[in-house]
Order: sequence, then C-alpha cells, then structure tokens
Amino acid sequence: MGEAQEVQLCIRAQEANEANSQGHTNDSNQPTSRQTRKLTFWIRIGVYAFFVLSGQTVATLLGRLYYEKGGKSKWMGTLVQLVGFPVLLPYYFISAKRYKTKTNDNTTIQSKPPSFLVLASIYLVLGLILATDCYLYSVGLLYLPVSTYSLICASQLAFNAFFSFFLNSQKFTPYIINSLVLLTISSVLLVFQSDSEDTSQVSKGKYAIGFVCTIGASAGYGLVLSLTQFFMNRVLKKQTFSVIMDVIVFQSLVASLATLVGLFASSEWASLGKEMNEYELGKVSYVMNLTWTAISWQVFSIGVVGLILEVSSLFSNVISVLGLPIVPVLAVFFFHEKMDGIKAMAMVLAIWGFISYAYQNYLDSYSTRKENPIRNSESRASPQREKVING
Repeated sequence: MGEAQEVQLCIRAQEANEANSQGHTNDSNQPTSRQTRKLTFWIRIGVYAFFVLSGQTVATLLGRLYYEKGGKSKWMGTLVQLVGFPVLLPYYFISAKRYKTKTNDNTTIQSKPPSFLVLASIYLVLGLILATDCYLYSVGLLYLPVSTYSLICASQLAFNAFFSFFLNSQKFTPYIINSLVLLTISSVLLVFQSDSEDTSQVSKGKYAIGFVCTIGASAGYGLVLSLTQFFMNRVLKKQTFSVIMDVIVFQSLVASLATLVGLFASSEWASLGKEMNEYELGKVSYVMNLTWTAISWQVFSIGVVGLILEVSSLFSNVISVLGLPIVPVLAVFFFHEKMDGIKAMAMVLAIWGFISYAYQNYLDSYSTRKENPIRNSESRASPQREKVING
C-alpha cells in the first residue's frame, strides 16, 4: 500500500508539473497573440477610416462640381450616392470560392440566421431612409456652398448620439457632451452665413431651404447609422466583412430603386440628355464625374459600416465629422470660396468637438487596458485554485 501511494503521488506531481509548464507556455504566448490581434484591429480601423475620409471628401467635391458646371437634377445627384454598389458584387464571387475551400476541411456550427422576411424588412427600412436622406443632401449641396454644406453636416454627430442613446444604450460622459455641444454650435453659427457671404447665384429662400434640408439629412444619417448598428448587433449577430457587404449592397439596392421612381416621377429624366450636352466640361467629363462620384460614395460606405462593425456607429460618425473640415479648405482652392470669420469659427469648433470625443475614446481604451490584466489573471488563477483544492 505504501508503494502504491508513492506511485500515485509521483504521478500527481508529474501531472502538476506538466500542467504548470503548459500554463507557462500559454501565458507566454498570450501576450504575443493579444498584441497581434490588437495590431490587426488598429490596421482595420486605419483602413476603414481612410475609406471614410477619402471617399467623403472626393464625393462631396465632385458632387458640388456637378452642380457648379451645369448639373441641375436633384434626383441624379441623389442616385449617384447610391447606384455605385454593383462595383462591390465581385466580392461575392471571391468569397464564394473561399467558402467552398474551407467547408471541404472544416465544419462549423452557426447560429440560426434571421428569416428572409426579417432581413427584407430591415433592408427595406434602411434603404428608404437612406434614399430620403441622400435626396435631402442633394438639395443642400445644390443650394449651399460646399464649405457651408460640409460644416453643417457636422451636426450629424449630435443626432447620431441622440438616436444611439435610445437604440444602442450609448453612454454620455462630460467629454462627449462637450463634443456634441461644440458641434451643434458650429452648425448654428452658419445660420448667419447668408448675410456675410456672396449669394448672388442663390436667393435667401433657396439658401434657407438648403440649410434646412442639410440639417434634416444630417438627422436622417444619424438615424441610419444608429439603426445599422442596432440591426447588426441584435438581429444579424455576425461580425464579418460579408455582413458589411450585405448591408451596403441590399440597402443601396432598395434606395436606388426608390430614387429611380422619384427620378421618373419628377420628369427630371427627360432633361438629362440636354443637361449632358450643355455641361461646361463636356459630355465625357459629365459621365466621368457621375461615375467617380458613385464609386467614391461606395468607398465611403465600406468605411462607415466597417467602423460601425469594429467599434460603434458614433465612432464611425466621429471619423466622418473629422473629414468635414477638409472640404472647406479644398473648396477655397477648387471653387474659390471665401473662408470668412464665421466659417473659420465653425471649423475650429468642429475640430475641437472631434478632439473632445477622441479624448474620451482614449480614456475608455486606457481604462480597458488597465482592467484586462486583472481579469485575465483571475481567469488563469481560478483553474489552478480548483486543482489545489481538488488535489
């Protein structure tokens, strides 16, 4: 009996040493894998942010160029914001081939996907709101200088935060509230812009219509982002690039069809041929302008939905607002617009508002890093405690 007990003790000691050695190797590998995941995460954030900033800037400038050089159709200005989604369709053929190669080797258990009726309802709601939103943006860009238009769009962050509070349980901190107040004030300042700016080509009535439509579009955009985050988290429940593509393609399809109905119902389609012939830069430039505007908006959409998927709708909107001051600066060179005191003040407030929100994001990230080591150590210590107690 004594020898048997000694053998059992030796076996237990050897098993304990092996478990400890495996625990040490896992602990040594965990920081490396954690750093790799963190680096990959920030690379994705950087790529999506670049898509948002570049796509938004190029599309806005091209949209204003369309109206500046003879374009008049509000529905065409709306359609080019939506109709570029077919350039994304080759992704489905590539992903289908990859899926086939993976399923030959691996079998994965997936949660039950939403029904077709639920998905159709989601994309219908998002598409119709998006179509209305893009039309309001088109009216605003027609009647407002591109610098004023871009600065008013900064108010979309306040609307996004308001809707996210109810739909996605967005928390408000002093820095976020400060950010929203500053961005709202920067937009309100531009109400007085019509008195200080040369508006010989646009009457005060049309200027007011453009201002109201842009504010309405900003509110609609904030609602679309909040609803997109809500549906992706609560209904779709997937965090893959395929989800991003599905949301963009299907809501753009619905919005494009709704816009086409408006284009033909308004009879603006009949004047498009004349508009192209009278375009100041020529027919080829007319077609290229609309084509690249459509592509730029799709690049922007990929970045926006990608940031929603990785972080939140409010963070995605903050990156979008960050790019808005770029447009007024470029408008001074491309469209010879004036950068007066009110615009400069609004731009400073918009940048200050972004910095305030970005600092809150930094504080959240810092507090998360401080909490994780404690949680990880507790989770690693609990199995060892069980072994000691059972041993």
